[in-house]
Amino acid sequence: MRLKYLGLAAAALGAGAAVVVAQTPNEQFIPSLVYRTGAYAPNGVPFANGTAAYFALLNERDGGINGVKLVVEECETGYATDRGVECYERLKAKGPTGAAFFMPLSTGITFALTEKAPVDKIPLLTTGYGRSESRNGAVFQWNFPILGTYWTAADIIMQHIAKKEGGWDKLKGKKIALVYHDSPYGKEPIALLTKRAAMHGFEFLPLPVTHPGVEQKATWLQIRQNRPDYVLLWGWGVMNSTSIKEAVSVGYPRDKMYGVWWSGAEPDVRPAEDGAKGYNAVTLQHSSGRFKIHDDLKKFLYDKNKGIAKWEETSEVLYIRGLINGFLGTEAIRIAQEKFGKKPLRGEEVRWGFENLKITAERIKEAGFEGILQPITISCQDHEGARTGRIQTWDGKEWKITSDWYTGDDSVLVPMVKETSEK
Repeated sequence: MRLKYLGLAAAALGAGAAVVVAQTPNEQFIPSLVYRTGAYAPNGVPFANGTAAYFALLNERDGGINGVKLVVEECETGYATDRGVECYERLKAKGPTGAAFFMPLSTGITFALTEKAPVDKIPLLTTGYGRSESRNGAVFQWNFPILGTYWTAADIIMQHIAKKEGGWDKLKGKKIALVYHDSPYGKEPIALLTKRAAMHGFEFLPLPVTHPGVEQKATWLQIRQNRPDYVLLWGWGVMNSTSIKEAVSVGYPRDKMYGVWWSGAEPDVRPAEDGAKGYNAVTLQHSSGRFKIHDDLKKFLYDKNKGIAKWEETSEVLYIRGLINGFLGTEAIRIAQEKFGKKPLRGEEVRWGFENLKITAERIKEAGFEGILQPITISCQDHEGARTGRIQTWDGKEWKITSDWYTGDDSVLVPMVKETSEK
């Protein structure tokens, strides 16, 4: 199966397949690692669709970026690290200037590419995922975990729980469990939660779930026996809906469950039907809904029968996150063009764009992302750029924002980043 990017590029959706795209010198090549097949496809597909749609929109509406057309090629990884590395090696030198940047869409693949990116001088855009310590741009010069790391996510959830309980001191003696995907992704929040447990006196209970996460009965029997006060969920794909179903089966209250932003989308809750009602997740700034960007998607893509997903799916969490992903990457190119010229750029030039990324409220409004994003400023030292999020709750039909904004606590996060980076 193939997905055309408005006749300007193509995506290989079959495992390991490649589409050869004829290119002219005035085209910018962007590889996109995806998983449209396998256990993680229910979550991988909408994110990939949103990312593809934003690139397509720029080509259709604007003719690319300052006259430079975007050529995008998807490479199917199935969420497997070895396949992700294979995609990287095959695509890194394509196009007139090589890959502008890579989007691994997997923390495991990100770990594997972190050593390769500096050698090849290609930045890694890991929006809301990847290595938490890679926020430190002085050490991880080619990694950009823009909008939030997993330490930020865990810290925001813990701040919210502490507020609900009446203060950090009220957490003393409580039990907080982490049901996590047994992979680099799932293990990321453990350091932050261990630190917070030592600071505030709560018992931390980490419970790994093996890939792909469809068998969790033993995990939830432990939860039924231990009766933790709260359960944090760090799952992906089918694991998330399975966790919610298992919570129902053992009678664990969903309003005591808090997912990371990769466990807080429609595919995570709909399979559990009414059982998911009351389940919470931290947001990566945005939730679901329709915004100004959707007007352009309809006018330039859907009204021309060039949409990349069903229209009703474009308002969902992961599709919107895909739009954000495409926006952040292309804004880095746009900024870099101001320095290096309105032409196809090399990865090291795009890296400069990421390090000088400053997205103001005015630019957010102009691009149609008002109500989705807050201002973002990346620097040489800070490759995360923003550490804010809210809590959303599934009401049985849709996500509702149910908290004020929280910001990751740098008094806790900065020393952790420094210590881990120095290793």
